[in-house]
Amino acid sequence: MPVALYARVSTERQERQQTIDSQLAALRAWAAAQGHPVSDAPGPAGRYSPAECTGAIKTRVEGRPAAQHISTSYAERQNLTMRMSMRRFTRLTNAFSKKAENHTHALALYFTYYNFTRLHKTLRCSPAMAAGLTGQLWSMEDVVALIDAQAEAPKPRGPYKPRAPAPSANA
Repeated sequence: MPVALYARVSTERQERQQTIDSQLAALRAWAAAQGHPVSDAPGPAGRYSPAECTGAIKTRVEGRPAAQHISTSYAERQNLTMRMSMRRFTRLTNAFSKKAENHTHALALYFTYYNFTRLHKTLRCSPAMAAGLTGQLWSMEDVVALIDAQAEAPKPRGPYKPRAPAPSANA
């Protein structure tokens, strides 16, 4: 059975004593002794391969942010929080949205919870309270009431129509 090799340097001691090349040489020797051919070709695009980029849109963003607030750390922390809080943003999950509209609704619900309902330890309140947008910590009942107030009234359902029986196989 062909094998693929993986080697890395993870500690300073390994970096001083061995290189990636020496680790790969040892792995190749082991594979040869076991009778396994080593595949040097990259594997086929599959389940764990990165997605293909289908395009990008360049957008100019203008403003005058304070220099002390310009950092990729804030964006990376937000991305990590989203991935840890919502399974939709992790790889190979069964919690994905089949429709973009449903995904948008899930994001809106998450950000409403994050900014109005969740008590942040560092702020000792919600971000909306810290920004002066609200004077109280919202409950999920408050969020549901807000959603219900914005929703359209349900349309009346039509009459029930029984299904016609399926033709029998014996006929």
